[in-house]
Amino acid sequence: MFWLFIAIGLVLLTLGAESLIRGATALARRFGLSELLIGVTLVGFGTSAPELVSSISAAFAGSPGVAVGNVVGSNIANILLILGVAALIAPVPVGADGFRRDAPVLAFSTLAAIGVSMTGEYGRIAGGAFVAALLVYIAWAYMTEKRASEAQLLDIPHEARRPFFPSVAFAIAGLALLIGGAKLLITGAIGIATAFNVSETLIGLTIVAVGTSLPELMTSVVASLRGKSDLAFGNIVGSNIYNILGILGATALVHPVAAPFAIIRFDNWIMAAATAALILFAITGNRIERWEGAVLVLGYAAYISFLAVNA
Repeated sequence: MFWLFIAIGLVLLTLGAESLIRGATALARRFGLSELLIGVTLVGFGTSAPELVSSISAAFAGSPGVAVGNVVGSNIANILLILGVAALIAPVPVGADGFRRDAPVLAFSTLAAIGVSMTGEYGRIAGGAFVAALLVYIAWAYMTEKRASEAQLLDIPHEARRPFFPSVAFAIAGLALLIGGAKLLITGAIGIATAFNVSETLIGLTIVAVGTSLPELMTSVVASLRGKSDLAFGNIVGSNIYNILGILGATALVHPVAAPFAIIRFDNWIMAAATAALILFAITGNRIERWEGAVLVLGYAAYISFLAVNA
């Protein structure tokens, strides 16, 4: 039954990614919004919904290793595995203006998460501050692109714009399929993994993290294959910002969680190194090249191998 859950989950994730991409790009075209902004907000936050459900559920279940490991592991997987695979399919361009806005927020979020973890707990005060910072970021992202979006909208003939409600329906249906697929996948994966008596922190960092990151993987891969690489990059950046400020923040706000020592000691620094690599690769040439994607994927393979050997 667990293997069946995994198979069905993968199918739903694939269908959901395709539907979300269609709806999101149609909305971007209709309102003259950049694909990077849509990727950072609607797609990036939407594909992080499985992480939100998983972390809050784990916090209430008394499993801080899963709750925190899910966020840290997802951010590592998003950069090293997902962005790496997307770049291997096709070089991922980086919008200079948007990245100048988003890179500092991503760096700040990562350092803030590491700093709070040093206190030993993600409490309600930190959670509230993270959520407030996310709201400020969303407002800032909207305002910085508002004028450009209005100018772009004027250049799009009315008849060329996609109908509003079908586009929204595609996007919502895609999100629903992604969340449902991720839930089935995680249920199956945890059911199989627990049979091997693996620690909950390791499960959170690997199986749950990768499972809840599959929407990002599917969305970014489909975006690259459809020539929407801006959407793929924005998806990763937006997801990682939302994972820390939104998911970790909301989780701590409703139910404070302890910061596992294993994550403080090791995995936090892998997340920081992966974030630094993303920023470095993005500012050199304003795109992620295929060889850089290969470096990211190899880095993830090394990280998972280390966890497996030391499990």
